[in-house]
Amino acid sequence: MKKISTSKIITLVLWIIGLSGLFTSLAFVNAKDKKIVSEVISIQILNSDENSFIDESDVVNYLSESNNLSVNKTKELISVYQIEKILNTHPAIETSEVSKDINGDVKIKINQRKPIVRIYNINGESYYIDTKAEIMPLSTNYTARVIVANGYIVEPFINRYELNINDINKHETLKEASCLDDIFALADCISKDTVLNNLIHQIYITKDREFELFPSIGNHKIIFGKAIDIEEKFEKLKIFYKEGLNKTNSWNKYSTLNIKYKNQVVCTKK
Repeated sequence: MKKISTSKIITLVLWIIGLSGLFTSLAFVNAKDKKIVSEVISIQILNSDENSFIDESDVVNYLSESNNLSVNKTKELISVYQIEKILNTHPAIETSEVSKDINGDVKIKINQRKPIVRIYNINGESYYIDTKAEIMPLSTNYTARVIVANGYIVEPFINRYELNINDINKHETLKEASCLDDIFALADCISKDTVLNNLIHQIYITKDREFELFPSIGNHKIIFGKAIDIEEKFEKLKIFYKEGLNKTNSWNKYSTLNIKYKNQVVCTKK
């Protein structure tokens, strides 16, 4: 029978002692966590300078209503995952990041959703579309200063709020029936351009699903046509404003600027 060396026996004993100590420490930490009560919740709204749809008290109330408020709970009962899951269902929150420290205190960081256009349908119902192409309800706390889209928009909020605009774009029947995808395409392009964002304040949809735009400067409307060649049309419009209206001081000279035709701007005088 082969004998086990003394050094191997010692190594084995040391391993057993080490593991026993580790399990004892873990048990001690676990017991300690059961006694630690969270007394502090820190909430940070990261983009509050852009929008004010939600504040710290709203977050606390929202968590309280769902019975997920972490204050006065023991550390082991605080679920970071559950808190994040609840917060991300709030209509004003885009993302949330939740963490807890060794004292059981909870830190919450929140990014608000950012609307780029406000929809008014033919029944007077109103809602937003945000930067992520998601339908967003209005808030009783705050009204965003964004482009307004109105006219022949028949789609109610309830039928669209679970859809991303990209979902509409991919669905042949929805794309044919909806104009929200076209509205988002125009509003997205406008919001990303400093000149256009300061210039255009209203999008109007006609019965033929063509678009008319209304600027904040001058007393005229811009006939945009269908939501095609969007960037090309806007670039043509900016050049005309810069090289045409600015140089001749003719902001109030025309009643319409028609940019629906390729490579030209057709103006109608008052």
